[in-house]
Parts: sequence; structure tokens; C-alpha cells
Amino acid sequence: MINLKIMIKRSQTKQIEKLIKHFPAVGIVGARQVGKTTLVKSLEPILDKPCVYFDLESPKVMAQLKENPEWFLSQYQEQTVIIDEVQLMLELFPLLRSLIDENRVAGRFILLGSASPTFLAKSAETLAGRIAYIELPSLQFSEVITQEIDLKKHWFRGGFPDALLAPDDDIWALWQENFIRTYITRDLVNLGITINQSTLYNLLQMLTGVHGSTITYNDLANSLNINYKLVTQTIDILEQAFLIRRLQPWAVNVSKRVVKSPKLYYRDSGNLHHLSNVFNYNSLIRNKLIRHSWEGYVIEQICNALQHAVKPYFYRTTNQAEMDLVLVKGIMPIVSIEIKLSSANSLTRGSTEALKDLKTAHNFIITTEGGNYFTRPEWKVCNLMEVLRNLGELGLLNEI
Repeated sequence: MINLKIMIKRSQTKQIEKLIKHFPAVGIVGARQVGKTTLVKSLEPILDKPCVYFDLESPKVMAQLKENPEWFLSQYQEQTVIIDEVQLMLELFPLLRSLIDENRVAGRFILLGSASPTFLAKSAETLAGRIAYIELPSLQFSEVITQEIDLKKHWFRGGFPDALLAPDDDIWALWQENFIRTYITRDLVNLGITINQSTLYNLLQMLTGVHGSTITYNDLANSLNINYKLVTQTIDILEQAFLIRRLQPWAVNVSKRVVKSPKLYYRDSGNLHHLSNVFNYNSLIRNKLIRHSWEGYVIEQICNALQHAVKPYFYRTTNQAEMDLVLVKGIMPIVSIEIKLSSANSLTRGSTEALKDLKTAHNFIITTEGGNYFTRPEWKVCNLMEVLRNLGELGLLNEI
């Protein structure tokens, strides 16, 4: 049986290969089960030296490293050392810094982590100047379209490889249930979440109702009967664990009264659907969350492809001027995007007013059908793959 997970080439492969050849340490971060280990093991044949792999979830490996970490790791100076789930042992970072400084060569360490660089920087000493981080998201539609996986399936199931490639929706649902349970009972606790498991699960379900909307932390705290500060801290950790994305409002150099709260999105549409009790595509199309689900799905596909220098925002003013997605380079808005769950390309007064404020040179209406045509001189109608190609031609996406 062909292993599709091995066959699917990740968009980040070229970038990772480049970083390994230039930095003593490379950090590959992303949510659990997105394929970090599979990806890095697929790189072994092209690396300049042999690799050795240590998984910190193994009690044996953890014990070896805790007993005498300096001696243990110094045995592998001529190899690339891959350390998986490095967030479980942040006390390694000062030692890694010392070992790198003693023998500073490219590709000494590859660190895999299920937490953001912000969390990993909580170590007593960071590896600043010695490490380059890159995020590996769940499988993107542009990566799986060649595997004859259609848009509906990818949108409904999300991009976690084992969930997406499940033989049927029942197995998909079981995978999602186990994934969420593991995050709640173990992984998020390791990242510092302190609220009890039932409250955390209730919060995760409440956030499905916030998906695609601005966050009101006080409302969430009152509904859960917990402290406002605890809610904000928990959502910070959910973001650091790559479960959610907070899209910030764009406000610089705009003389308008803008909304200041971020919008919240579940990063993986499969997680969103499972937590919303949506168990197949047919039930999704009848569910009231479908519009916000589609919006979040499209935004995630675009955000994961952007160059580091290009930042995503939304735009909304108090007089209802609104844009779903604004791509900014430096302090200059470059692209405005409206996302429609239909083949209709009509624009609201809010998006027309927003464009007057933003003055972006490139503007897209994303519809399900697309067509890559101008509906007005300043607006082009595209589907998801067409807009990605257009953004690539504008030089805003990572090289694949």
C-alpha cells in the first residue's frame, strides 16, 4: 500500500533544506500530527552528514538526556541531531547554545516542537543568532490537489494527514476526538494551561461560535465563570500551540476609527467542524457556521503561504467599512481580499468603503467558482488556487 503521507511533498521543504545548510540549528514548529517528523526524516538522504533522532516523549531518551546531557549530545558532533518535542525540555537550550558555540557548523541540530518560537524562548537562554525557525502547518490544499483530494474533502476534514487521509468520515471523527482529548489532557497542560479539563473543553467549543468574529474576552470569562485574565492566558497558549489564529486589525496610517479587537479563527477546519459536531460535508453545508468556516479556511490557506515579510490583517471601522483580509508589506497595504461562499461576485458598501481607505493596488474577490477575471477595473474574481497563483506572481508567497 502506497503511503500518501510520504508522497506528499511539503511546500516548506526547499526552505528547510536551505536553512539547514546555513544555520547551526533549525527549528521546525507546528501543531502535533502535522507531519514534522515525517518531513524531517524524508530529508535525511539529502543532508551532508548522517542523522540521529531522539524523541523526548520516550522515557528512555528523556532519562538519558537528563542524566548527563552534555556528555550524551557531545557524542554526536559529526552528525545532525534531531530532537523531537523539544518543548518538553527547555532546559536543553543553554546546553545547545554552548555546544553550537564550541563547534559552529551548519546543520548540527534540528529541533522539532509543538509550540511556537515565543514559547520556546521562555528558556533561560534562547538560541538567538544560532537558530532559524520555520512553521510547518497542516497539509494545505495546494499540496494535496495533485493527490486527487478535492476542495470539499480538504475543507471539511482539514489538513492533519491522518485525518485527511482517513478511509471514511467515521474514522476521521474518531481521529479528531482522540486528537482533541490528547491536547486537553496532556499537551496543553505541558504548555502551561491551568484550567480544568472540562472547562477547557467548554472553552474550545465556545470558540467555535467566535470563529470568524472579534473576540470579547469578558463574555467568554463570564460564560465560563472564570477569571478574565485566565481566559486571555489560555487563549494565548492555544495560539502558541497552533490551534487558533488571532487575526489583528489593520490601523496604521488610517485616519478612521477602527475596531481594535482581533478576530479569532480555528487554524484547522477539521478541528472546527469536529468541535461544532459537524460530522460530514453534507451536514456542513446545512450548518449556520458554514460561511465563517469557509472564510477561515481560505484565510488559513493564504496565510500559510505568505512570505515572512508579508503580514495578514483584517480591516473594519466603526462605520462598517470592512475587508476580510488585507496583506501588508512594511507599513503599506498591498492586497485587499473579500471572501464569498458562492459564485456571486457582488461587493457590499462596506468593502467598497474599505478599499477607498486602504487604497490597495491589487484586490481580489474569492468565490467558489472563480474564473480569474476582472469584474471591475480594480477587482479580480478568483477561486482559491487562482488567488494563490496571483499572489505568487506578485512576489508575496514563499518559493515552493
